[in-house]
Amino acid sequence: MGDPKEAGAEASPPGAATRGGLSLLSQAESEEPSAQGSALLLGGNEVKSRAVVKYSSAPPRTAFARLEEKTDLKLPPANWLRESAKLGPAGTTVLGNSKKSKPFSSFGMAYDFIDSVGNDVDVVSDSENIKKLLKIPYSKSHVSMAVHRIGRTLLLDELDIQELFMRSSQTGDWTWLKEFYQRLIDQKWQRKKKSKEHWYQKAILSKFLYYSINGDGAAQPVPSPAEQQESSSSDQSHESEGASWPAPFEMPSSVSEDPSASSQGREPLEPSCIVGHVASAPKEQNLTTLFNDGENSQGLKNDFVRNILWTFEDIHMLVGSNMPIFGGGRYPAVSLRLRDNNKPINVLTGIDYWLDNLICNVPELVMCFHVNGIVQKYEMIKTEEIPNLENSNFSTKVIKDIAQNILSFLKSNCTKEGHTYWLFKASGSDIVKLYDLTTLCEETEDKYQNPFTMPVAILLYKVACNMMMKKNQNKKHYGTIRTLLLNCVKLLDKSRHPQIIASANYMLSELFQLDEPKKEESSDSPLNENSDESYSEEEEEMPDSDENGTYSTSSDPADDNKAVAIIKSVGELSVPEKYKSIHQIRPSCAFPVCHDTEERCRLVLSYVLEGLKSVDSSIKKESDLPAADPSTPIPLKYEDESTRGGPEGLEKQMALFLDKMGSLQKGNCSRQSGMTPGSWQHKMKLQLILKSSKAYYILSDAAMSLQKYGRALRYIKLALQSHDTYCCLCTNMLSEVLLFLSQYLTLCGDIQLMLAQNANNRAAHLEEFNYQTKEDQEILHSLHRESSCQGFAWATDLSTDLESQLTVSCKCYEAANEILQFSDLKSQNPEHYVQVLKRMGNIRNEIGVFYMNQAAALQGERVVSKSVSAAEQQLWKKSFSCFEKGIHNFESIDDATNAALLLCNTGRLMRVCAQAHCGAEDEFKREFSPEEGLYYSKAVDYYLKALRSLGTRDMHPVVWDSVNWELSTTYFTMATLQQDYAPLSRKAQEQIEKEVSEAMMKSLKHCDVDSATARQPLCQYRAATIHHRLASMYHSCLRNQVGDEHLRKQHRVLADLHYGKAAKLFQLLKDAPCELLRVQLERVAFAEFQMTSQNSNVGKLKTLSGALDIMVKTEHAFQLIQKELVEECDQPKNDEATPAAESSPNLNREEVIKLLSIFESRLSFLLLQSIKLLSSSKRKMSSNTEEDTVLQTNKQIYSQLLRATANRNSTLLERIEVVICLLEQLASGSSMSNSSPAP
Repeated sequence: MGDPKEAGAEASPPGAATRGGLSLLSQAESEEPSAQGSALLLGGNEVKSRAVVKYSSAPPRTAFARLEEKTDLKLPPANWLRESAKLGPAGTTVLGNSKKSKPFSSFGMAYDFIDSVGNDVDVVSDSENIKKLLKIPYSKSHVSMAVHRIGRTLLLDELDIQELFMRSSQTGDWTWLKEFYQRLIDQKWQRKKKSKEHWYQKAILSKFLYYSINGDGAAQPVPSPAEQQESSSSDQSHESEGASWPAPFEMPSSVSEDPSASSQGREPLEPSCIVGHVASAPKEQNLTTLFNDGENSQGLKNDFVRNILWTFEDIHMLVGSNMPIFGGGRYPAVSLRLRDNNKPINVLTGIDYWLDNLICNVPELVMCFHVNGIVQKYEMIKTEEIPNLENSNFSTKVIKDIAQNILSFLKSNCTKEGHTYWLFKASGSDIVKLYDLTTLCEETEDKYQNPFTMPVAILLYKVACNMMMKKNQNKKHYGTIRTLLLNCVKLLDKSRHPQIIASANYMLSELFQLDEPKKEESSDSPLNENSDESYSEEEEEMPDSDENGTYSTSSDPADDNKAVAIIKSVGELSVPEKYKSIHQIRPSCAFPVCHDTEERCRLVLSYVLEGLKSVDSSIKKESDLPAADPSTPIPLKYEDESTRGGPEGLEKQMALFLDKMGSLQKGNCSRQSGMTPGSWQHKMKLQLILKSSKAYYILSDAAMSLQKYGRALRYIKLALQSHDTYCCLCTNMLSEVLLFLSQYLTLCGDIQLMLAQNANNRAAHLEEFNYQTKEDQEILHSLHRESSCQGFAWATDLSTDLESQLTVSCKCYEAANEILQFSDLKSQNPEHYVQVLKRMGNIRNEIGVFYMNQAAALQGERVVSKSVSAAEQQLWKKSFSCFEKGIHNFESIDDATNAALLLCNTGRLMRVCAQAHCGAEDEFKREFSPEEGLYYSKAVDYYLKALRSLGTRDMHPVVWDSVNWELSTTYFTMATLQQDYAPLSRKAQEQIEKEVSEAMMKSLKHCDVDSATARQPLCQYRAATIHHRLASMYHSCLRNQVGDEHLRKQHRVLADLHYGKAAKLFQLLKDAPCELLRVQLERVAFAEFQMTSQNSNVGKLKTLSGALDIMVKTEHAFQLIQKELVEECDQPKNDEATPAAESSPNLNREEVIKLLSIFESRLSFLLLQSIKLLSSSKRKMSSNTEEDTVLQTNKQIYSQLLRATANRNSTLLERIEVVICLLEQLASGSSMSNSSPAP
């Protein structure tokens, strides 16, 4: 057979249109030899025709030999029925196949040109059937055709009633149709035999054609009379054998799956193997053939010499033709016809010749006339002249109308895909009826008696497979593919065809893209649009009649109420556009809209389950497993922490798991059922199980996003159980599947972590985890046929222990990381690798914080034992190890921010260790220990590393500020502890003061008081406290130090400096009045101390004046205290429901009273000293107005202060109000003295 070729070029038609309304290409541009050929035939405003030869198996075209007159065609030529290079094998159809069209001829073509079926082509059929349909209004002959719908394509095949009923009498297969036919159509049916004239005409036609190609005169032996008789009988046998019908669903023993099938009678017809990765198969890769040579004997072979894509007006047809075409010399392409000169050409013959030439793109017809087998003459007729021959006039436009009306009628009524329709017109009748044989067959005892069922199902399957390969190119076909597959499954018996059903269900599951982004689910998604070229398996019935049409399904007694539709008169087919409106009807089908992920995954799992059932039911040799009851839940096998062995047991399970993964890489596998590796069951179950694991993974991820962590753990457990079964079945683990497993374990780790962090809702999570749907149970039972499904039990248990959950989560991430190392997956999937390492770093941080908090809790509980316990130290080690590993994880992926956070947490751990050693000593003998200093120094080192990791604040300001604050806190704590618990037994006072000063200044350096952040008030308070403490320290040194005057002066300056800065910062804060008051009182005390060392009255007066100025500045602090006291008094009167956050923090009244008493005493002392000094100076010096004013003011204030302090019944608020009043007087007096002119 020649290679299939398709010419893409189109030639423009030369010449003008003839009166027949058809213009053809010139002879030189007509069909080329072999499989090549393309022609465009345009009618003169009437008909348009274009024919492209898609495939041709004819040998090179030969010129016909013009026979001499008086040649006797009754005598056989020398080459009759002999092989020749010009003919191909003996009996080849190049000279006209004597066999009738096979009942499945259209299916053979459809299998070969699967791309065209369901989409581009309207009709697939033998050219003889096309001609018979277009001649219906002209012919009284009966018409009987089977019609099948595949998408928008109709498959037409001859339905030989006589042959069917002959078979029925032998096998009883078609008795239901025979009874129906006899009851409603022809009550006295009997087989009609061919006349002798029929066989005579066929014999001389065959001899004429062999004469015509014998142009080289090669002598061939004349067959003996016996051979002639044999060939004649073979013609007759071909006539009967050509339409041989297969037994319904009978499989030849040569292709039976089971060697014992031959003794078991009929076996289901199965494809020889399945489509593997259907969705991922490359476009150019051919699908595995579903039939082998044994099945071709059942009529499923495309045995036409030519397959032609013929476009007639707007109708696209894939036509099979066996017409002999001759060429060469003056006539490159002609058809050869033999006519009896005594019988004129009628309309039917003319239409026959015209359509044959049109379909095959032959421009001319050579007609040889004979009388009683004696050649008379030849006549050459152009194709466009055929409609105008004498006695054979017909309108090409009418033929066009007939074609359009018949197609519209069939498309409007043959709506159910997979059903077999019967188009029937009795001999001599004008009524055309359409029956649904599938519906009629289903009313019988065995609904699978329709022999078309299997070929239709296979074709639906093959078309779906072909579209699946291209599904990524055009998603609007999803609805079409789904309908094809659903109808395929609906046609087949599950027990007889498990392989096709399993494969179809797998492809149905593949249609739903589980990993699509959510935008695909929006209303404008192609998945949700209707496709004009798709169709539904559950379509509503089309309208029985049209406003222009007269076919109906009425139950009039004269009509047949079993018919789907009736054309009451064939004359209607000639009326232009009689059924045009119906022809335009295109049933549509939308891909099911899945509004959420769970719905989509549940649909996928339902198809997976059906596929698994088909596979399991086909395994004939079952293992020793007991039959599973789908209604009995499978125990989830919880283990108590004590029996599982805690983290140690987990380590062992992890080791076993990694060993198993390593063995899978080497190709080792184990299975429990009787499946043979490489069998279709094995391949299909692998694909279905993998699909189920993906679906459960997506379900788990969706539940995770909804914070349904118990449900998420259940789904990921099912995903991992599916994957465990896959591992048991798989002989060679693909890297893609290993990547899936890594993703599953990563998600499982996420879920376990979230369960640990949401322990307060544990009961609800446990309830969700234990729930199982019936579908999940059935899938699990199928999985348990192959595996125990316990390979990942260590990862999916719902523990009640927080430490265990965190540990399991960490092990999941570690396992996911280990898997990425197996096949160098980390370099192929860098994004996933980075995510796994991030999660490992995060979970190790969580575990480290958990152990650190446990250690801190133990430290808080320590009462009797003052020393650090071994348990605490063990927890420190675990915590430190986790932090260290986490830091390494983040550093390996250059995640400086998270590495800095873990370094920060390690610093915090060091501070916890330092605090533990702080509590290990007696409070009365307390000194800052070397261990504390060591751990605080380590903490500082880790904080500094964190800052170096970040580099600059711009990289991550929030983290930078947090680390800076922690570092400042550490320095401040160290300095405070050394200051409060000075290690005088080990160090000199001066050294301690130096270290405290350095630590305080470092703390101050990392305390950002200028940035306007949420932490700014804290930083200001911290800085103010540092300055206060430094000032107090220098003040104390000054009081206690003797000798070095330079050092004393330096301390005096530093103390004054830090007191000033502390007061300034505290004044910026609204919630630290007591601290501000204390700093000011210490400043006053510092001034008093300085005054004791002064000898002159002038110096003392100056110092006293400065001290009183400081007292005046405390007014701000008293005003803040007064405001808070007033708010406290008013609060009970207001609404009690006022949130606590809106009210001012309660003052420490005891501290306020204590500070107020000190303030009153110091103010009284300063005023008294001032009065004394001013009075004594007045006696010695002449009159001074300024000093007099100050003296009088001070006396008044002093007098009022004495009276106020003497009143024991005054409240705190009243006392503060008095102080504020006195300070205001003091401030005004001071300002007046400053503004008065000098004497």
